[in-house]
Amino acid sequence: MPRMPLFALAALLPFGLLALGVQFGGVWALALLLYMGVLTTLLDQMTPLVAPDAPEGAEFPAADALLIVLALAHLLAFPLVVWAIAGPSGLAGWERAVLAIGAGQWFGQVSNPCAHELIHRGNRLLYWLGVTVYATMLFGHHASAHRLVHHRHAASLEDPNTARGGETFYQFWPRAWAGSFRLGRLAETARRRGKGGLHPYVIYGAISVASLMMGYALAGIGGAVVWLVLAVFGHSQLLLADYVQHYGLLRATRPDGGQEPVSDRHSWNAPHWFSSALMLNAPRHSDHHAHPSRPYPALRLPERSQAPYLPYPLPVCCVLALVPPHWKRVMHRRLERWQREGGATEL
Repeated sequence: MPRMPLFALAALLPFGLLALGVQFGGVWALALLLYMGVLTTLLDQMTPLVAPDAPEGAEFPAADALLIVLALAHLLAFPLVVWAIAGPSGLAGWERAVLAIGAGQWFGQVSNPCAHELIHRGNRLLYWLGVTVYATMLFGHHASAHRLVHHRHAASLEDPNTARGGETFYQFWPRAWAGSFRLGRLAETARRRGKGGLHPYVIYGAISVASLMMGYALAGIGGAVVWLVLAVFGHSQLLLADYVQHYGLLRATRPDGGQEPVSDRHSWNAPHWFSSALMLNAPRHSDHHAHPSRPYPALRLPERSQAPYLPYPLPVCCVLALVPPHWKRVMHRRLERWQREGGATEL
C-alpha cells in the first residue's frame, strides 16, 4: 500500500470506530478496543513487513493535512468520549469501560504522535494546534520540554525523559513528569528573556483548565474526573514510549569533558509496519533525533549495526515495560549486547 494511504487508514479508522462506539456502544466500542490492543499487534507479527525508506528528499504534501485532520478528530473525540462515559449516554457500564480503554489507547498512540509532529513543523498555526492537543491531555509543557530539553540532552543524565538502566517505569514516570515540567519552564523562561507576551506555560495551563471545565460542563464532577483520568492515561503512554525508546542508553563523554552528539545508537527503534503507520513512524526514533524537522513519512530506519532495535513492536514493548521483572529479562541482555557491539554506554 502507498505510504500516505496506509498512515491515514491506520490512524483514522479507530476514530470512526470511536465515533460509532460513542453513539451505539456494544460491538463498536469492543471493535475499537480490539483494533488498538490486538489487531495492531497481530498485523505486525503475522505479516512481518518493513515499510521501505522513502527516497532522500522526498516530499509528502498530504502529510500535514493528515496531521490537521487527526488533531481536529482528537479535539472532537475527547469531549464526546467524556460525555459517553460520564454523561447520560445510555451506555451500559461495561460499554463505558471498554470505550474508555479503547479511546484512551487512541489518544495515547495516535494523538500523541500527531501532536509531536505538529510541534516540530515550522508553521506556527500547526505548532499551536499540536500544543492544544497536548494541553487537552494536561501535558502542554511537553511542547517546550521536548524541543528545548529532550532534543538537546537526550541520552544523558541531564534529560529527565531518558530512562536509566535498571530504572522501572514506575520510578521513571514521576521523575520524568516533574523534571520535564521544571526544565521546560526554565528553558522557555531563558529563551523569552526580554520578550513580551504571555509565558507559554500560562497558555498551557489555561487550555488545561478550560479542558477540565469542559468536562465539568458535559457531565459535572464525574465529567471532570473522567477527563482527568483519560488525560493522564493518554500522556502516560507518551512517557511510556519515551521510557522504552531511550532505555539504558547514554552518550559517551569526550576527552574535553563534553558529550558526543546524539546519534542513531542513542534510541531504540522498531521496524514493524502497522504499528509504525498507526503511530506516524514514531518507532523510527533514531532518525527523528537526527532530523527533527523531517516529516514523519520520510523517517528512515538505520542499519542494525548502527542503532539498537527493540525485540517486539513498540506498543508490545510498552506493555512489557509495565511488568518490571519481565522487562528486565527481555531487555537487559539486549542492552548489554548493544553496549558491547554498538559502543553505547548504560546509564
